[in-house]
Amino acid sequence: MNKKIASLLLTSSLMVTVVSCTDARTTSEAPAPNVNYSTSSPTASPQNTQAAVDDAQDETRKRQLESDIRAREQRNDATGDSTNRPDTDLASEVRSKLEANIPKGNLTIESKDANIVVSGTVPLLDDLTKIKSLAMEIKGVKTVTIKATVAS
Repeated sequence: MNKKIASLLLTSSLMVTVVSCTDARTTSEAPAPNVNYSTSSPTASPQNTQAAVDDAQDETRKRQLESDIRAREQRNDATGDSTNRPDTDLASEVRSKLEANIPKGNLTIESKDANIVVSGTVPLLDDLTKIKSLAMEIKGVKTVTIKATVAS
């Protein structure tokens, strides 16, 4: 009885595979995409831009970013040396930390050998002074160089 059921299931799955593959198309047979080369972008509207700014300043977003950073640090603690971390991870965590605490900043983060370089602009002098202490909160960061300026 079990052999019959197994045979039936195997045959059914093979039939589904065969039927689904017979309708596959190659790129040359696929319909041409509907490409719109309009110069205006619907995502760049003032309403969408304001919605993105509001989202970046939202307390829920800030808590989510902080939670992501804690989760990464816990994962790193569990897998080994939390101070010897890839530069891409450090840059990503510093970026998240700064985004959560300086939402109107326009900053780029680079990391080489755990030395962080922060460039770009922030809206207030207070934001500029917070960058180093916020970045140093990330485990594994050795130094922070600030090349950012206050936007006029």
